[in-house]
Amino acid sequence: MRIFAFALLVCSATLCAADSPEEKDVVAAAQKLFDAMSAHDANAARAALLANVQFTSVSNDGKISTSSGEQFATHIGEIKKALLERIWEPKVLIRGRLAQLWAEYDFYLDGKFGHCGVDVFTLAKTPEGWKIAAVADTRETDGCTPRPLGPPVKP
Repeated sequence: MRIFAFALLVCSATLCAADSPEEKDVVAAAQKLFDAMSAHDANAARAALLANVQFTSVSNDGKISTSSGEQFATHIGEIKKALLERIWEPKVLIRGRLAQLWAEYDFYLDGKFGHCGVDVFTLAKTPEGWKIAAVADTRETDGCTPRPLGPPVKP
């Protein structure tokens, strides 16, 4: 019992949330979208998404906004400001060729904190690997979970 308790202490959520190779592949599929955002690469964003993917955001004031994957990809290709979105402590559920990823996140625009919240991805496994089928997030500007990643590192 003591060994188990010690293992729980040593195994933080960040280190152990995505243990299996399949779970790591699901997290990597979401990271591809974040990398595309940082690179302003609309084509890389499209490659990470299934056709007809829907993005849904819920803000602190209850406003709900939606956009298509194409609208999202086009926007990140056009925006000129630096984009950085990071997740931590991912929770991954997989059943067959369907996965769900839930993670705290923070978002920075030109190095300045913009918002935080929870990212929720639904993914489907295709012959090319995991692709994002839907994205939902909360957009919180205060009361954020402390960010274990610290402030973004400037290049």
